[in-house]
Amino acid sequence: MAIKLISTKEASKLHGLKVTVYGPAGAGKTTLCATTGAPTVILSAEAGLLSLRHVDIPVIQCRNIDDVIEAYNFLASSKEAEQFQWVALDSLSEIAELVLASEKKLTKDPRQAYGVLQERMYELIRAFRDLPEKNVYFSAKMETQKIDILETRTNGAITSNVVVGTKQVFAPSLPGTKLGQALPYFTDLIFALRVEKDADGNPSRWLQTQPDEQYIAKDRSGCLAPFELPDLAAIAAKVHSTNP
Repeated sequence: MAIKLISTKEASKLHGLKVTVYGPAGAGKTTLCATTGAPTVILSAEAGLLSLRHVDIPVIQCRNIDDVIEAYNFLASSKEAEQFQWVALDSLSEIAELVLASEKKLTKDPRQAYGVLQERMYELIRAFRDLPEKNVYFSAKMETQKIDILETRTNGAITSNVVVGTKQVFAPSLPGTKLGQALPYFTDLIFALRVEKDADGNPSRWLQTQPDEQYIAKDRSGCLAPFELPDLAAIAAKVHSTNP
């Protein structure tokens, strides 16, 4: 087999931007689909597309897991789908609910249904994340999660992390505890969509890109400010800039 070497810069552009944004209902996660600045297709498992009534973006309605799989096959192999530079799954939380509802119909054991949910969603998220030459935007609901507080301790030559307590943080929400906790590891960019009010009560929206004591977030690019305007095109430009 002939080995072809490419640079990390080339690889990052080949695989596209993969970003997860979570936030409360009404924060504007769906509206973000209109900020890509490039041909986009939305996989919608929700009825709430009213916020996009002012734009004309193609939508694939997903009412069950078969619709989601069919949409993936279309995007992965269809000539028509080559036009789309962005794929938006709105929302990943609702798609997971579709999968769970389907599995619950097939078994009387809830534990088995959640186990299959985890496996199928891992496969789906990886499949969409790894769509070549496409940027992928996953939106998700928000929930509070309990996470461990770790403390590094050294005993002689042995260093270990010890759980010294727990704390509540805001994080992406998916049905099933393990699935929700695993989601932040799938994409390089995890943002919390924050809505804050100024002294006059006027709301402003920001994407939090760095974690703090209250919110899970991640920016592996190292190109972004701790808070960015909710504009996917601007974020993509920053991440792919040769001079971050």
